[in-house]
Amino acid sequence: MFYLSDEVFAIRHPILVTIEAQSTAILKIELASDRSAETWQAHFADLGAHRFHSIGMASDRGVGLTAGYRAACQEGFWVCDQFHEFQDLFHRCHQLQRKAYGAIGKEIEAAEKFANAKSEANLQKRLKQYEQARQACEQAIARYDQLDLLLHLLSETLHFCSDSGRLRTVEAVGSDVSVILSLMPEIDDEKLPKLLKPIRSHLDDICVPFRQVESMHAELLECIPQPIIDAFVLAWHHDHLSYQSHGKKKHYHRRECEYWLDFSEALLDEQFDGFKVLAFEKLDAIVKASSLVEMVNSLIRPYLNSSKGHITQETLNLIMFYHNHRRYKGGKRQGKAPIELLTGEVLEADWVDLLIQHKQETSPDAAVAPTPSLALVPHGHESIRQAETPANHVALEANADSHHPWQAVDAEAA
Repeated sequence: MFYLSDEVFAIRHPILVTIEAQSTAILKIELASDRSAETWQAHFADLGAHRFHSIGMASDRGVGLTAGYRAACQEGFWVCDQFHEFQDLFHRCHQLQRKAYGAIGKEIEAAEKFANAKSEANLQKRLKQYEQARQACEQAIARYDQLDLLLHLLSETLHFCSDSGRLRTVEAVGSDVSVILSLMPEIDDEKLPKLLKPIRSHLDDICVPFRQVESMHAELLECIPQPIIDAFVLAWHHDHLSYQSHGKKKHYHRRECEYWLDFSEALLDEQFDGFKVLAFEKLDAIVKASSLVEMVNSLIRPYLNSSKGHITQETLNLIMFYHNHRRYKGGKRQGKAPIELLTGEVLEADWVDLLIQHKQETSPDAAVAPTPSLALVPHGHESIRQAETPANHVALEANADSHHPWQAVDAEAA
């Protein structure tokens, strides 16, 4: 399975969290003494001891987190979170947007002062002030518009496919991103060169998911013709974007998804269902962001706030049980609990009833909080097996990053 890992803090104590990318099930949540490489290595090694095998992990660039994963899971590969990689650029774009609106306000104010001037001398003075405000306004708007356009192009470049449905390659993405980054210093903004320097050095890491895309594309070509692959990819692409969109955009993506599925079905007939499941499963398995683990962090945060940061491992175990066994009320995972998606077994009761049953089976006299966190799986399960992705497998009802500026990237990450 593919890990998504992150850290959240209770006062000064880090809480280490690892979830599975497709089901969003919490695999391990741990109140740790520190977040060093050794602590993270032990965290991942414990997962391995419980028969979880990691093919890769997505996270931010936490030094201890990444070093601990590489030490514990040498066969796995690391994917940098693309939202964190470009977060500073989007933050700068928002700053330039606010400055542009501020400059517009100053131009309007200068125009009003000019209109109220009476004497010739005052008219000339106010006219000069207005011209200065107008020029400053045009420059501020131009800086924002240019950066906003380039960031829009950058987000489209990092989609798994082009507008025609053709899957992107590592070489093409690396080249396109390099060109876009080379245009940004031409914008009249002194802060951009400093922000671009680390991104250029991380370009190889940014392209890692597209190595998966190339491998997956080669596998699909062995059994599905290229035009049908393109149609399935477009259907999958619009399906994911529809859950990150609202209003007319949402309806547009739904229509596009249905159109390309209808197109594929007309050509494939009885082979359609099997090929669709195959293509969608392989596309869903590609991860390029760790945004979903932020959803778990947002679940933990209210408990940290209410307890003023004094939280115990038993409470974290209970939060883990609740998250893994409650059914989502909306999104692609609607009606499914994370543990159901992870194991493929259907839960026969509500999470509260399952918690009571679990306590009765383990230790009737024990406290309310669950015991070993990694034992919180459906009763009778001897080993964890990855579930087949159901047809309606989708984005979450609650996403901690649902308001960040790069919705398109997270749509595919989900």
